[in-house]
Parts: sequence; C-alpha cells; structure tokens
Amino acid sequence: MQNWIDYLYESLLFRNFMEVLGGLDNTLLLLVISLPIGFVLSLLFALGRVSKNKFISKIIAGYIFVIRGTPLLVQIYLIYFGLGSIKFIRESFLWYLLEEPFWCGVLALTINTVAYGSEIFRGGIQSITKGQIESGLSLGFNKLTLLRKIILPIALRKVLPSYGNELILMVKATSLVSLTTYMEMTGIARKIMAKTFAPVEAFIAAGILYLFLNFLMVQFVKYLEWKYNPHLRLTES
Repeated sequence: MQNWIDYLYESLLFRNFMEVLGGLDNTLLLLVISLPIGFVLSLLFALGRVSKNKFISKIIAGYIFVIRGTPLLVQIYLIYFGLGSIKFIRESFLWYLLEEPFWCGVLALTINTVAYGSEIFRGGIQSITKGQIESGLSLGFNKLTLLRKIILPIALRKVLPSYGNELILMVKATSLVSLTTYMEMTGIARKIMAKTFAPVEAFIAAGILYLFLNFLMVQFVKYLEWKYNPHLRLTES
C-alpha cells in the first residue's frame, strides 16, 4: 500500500495535477467577474429585445446575431490583438485594462455570454401568459412592479435549466483565454506539455479540474431549481 502511495506522489499525472491546480484561482477569477456582469447585462438586453422600441430591439438582435454567429476564439483574438492595433484605444484610458490579457478575457467572455443569455431570458419573458400579466394589473401593479414581482421571477424560474447549460459552457470557455497568454488551468497545461512533451498527463489533470467545476455548477443550478420551484419540493415529500 505504501509503495502505491509513493508511486502516486511521484507520478507525472499527480505532479501535473498539482501544478494545474495552481491555475484554478485564475480560472475562478474569470468566472466570478464575467458571470455576474453577463447575468445582469443579459437581463437588460432581453428586456430591450422584447421592447416595443424597434430601434433598440433591432440593434440588440443584430448584436446577438453577430456574436452567436462567430466563434468565441475569433472574438478573443479580435479583442486581444485587434483592439491593441487601434491608436485611439491605445491612447485612451481603456488601454490600462485592455493591455492585460485577463481583462481581454473577461470582456470576451462577457460579450459572448450576454448574447446567449439574453436570448434565453427573452424566451422566458415571452413565455409569461397574458392571464398572469392581467392578474398583476388587476392588483394595481405599475410596469416596474409587474416586472419585478411577476415577469422576472416567473421567467427566471422557467429558464434555470437552459441558463444552467450556459453557465457550464462558460466554465469550459475560460480555457480559450489561455491563448491570450493568461495562465489559467489550460494555459498551465499547455506550458507543461511544452516542457515535458507529455500532453496526456497534463490535459487529463486539467480535464479533471474542469469536470469538478462543472459538477459544482450543476449542483448549484439544481439547488436554485429546488429553492425557487416549490412543486419540486412537494414531489420529494
């Protein structure tokens, strides 16, 4: 048994795992910043998408079409390499952020998730029935109260499974930010591969950690579904 434990500690896979684990905090930092911003903007864009103002609705629809129609990798390259080639950007205050690969990654991830998230929330908002709206109006709710107490709570509960998928995709999408030289888990795995010429052990270690993060994300979404859908609690009792 002791020999097996010694072998495990000395194995390349274990050493790679511990080294890749050192990039977990950078991966989490990307998620902690981009996901909340993306969530809020997705709600705002969804409201604009269903707005009666055709100008706003069309602009948001065009943005969604462009972002969803192009690969995230291309968007990251355009932000990281493209914005730096624009003189106005380099001479503005924006360059203090955009010269850092981390903030370029946050910007790309946020822009991408907003396009997908806003369409998910739009579907939830448009699924609200006319009867539910009329019930709120009969209680004397104004538009803001109607939105806060009826439309958004019901829409968010309906789209939780779909938005949960988007959260999982975002966890995996952080791996592409490594191409901007930002050293998150995939970036460290690529560095290990270049140094040891052992890609299998390096990326198995990274894959295990991504799998763990997505397991936590799935459990988080399940908890939200259980908490905000009372009928699920009734079926368990």
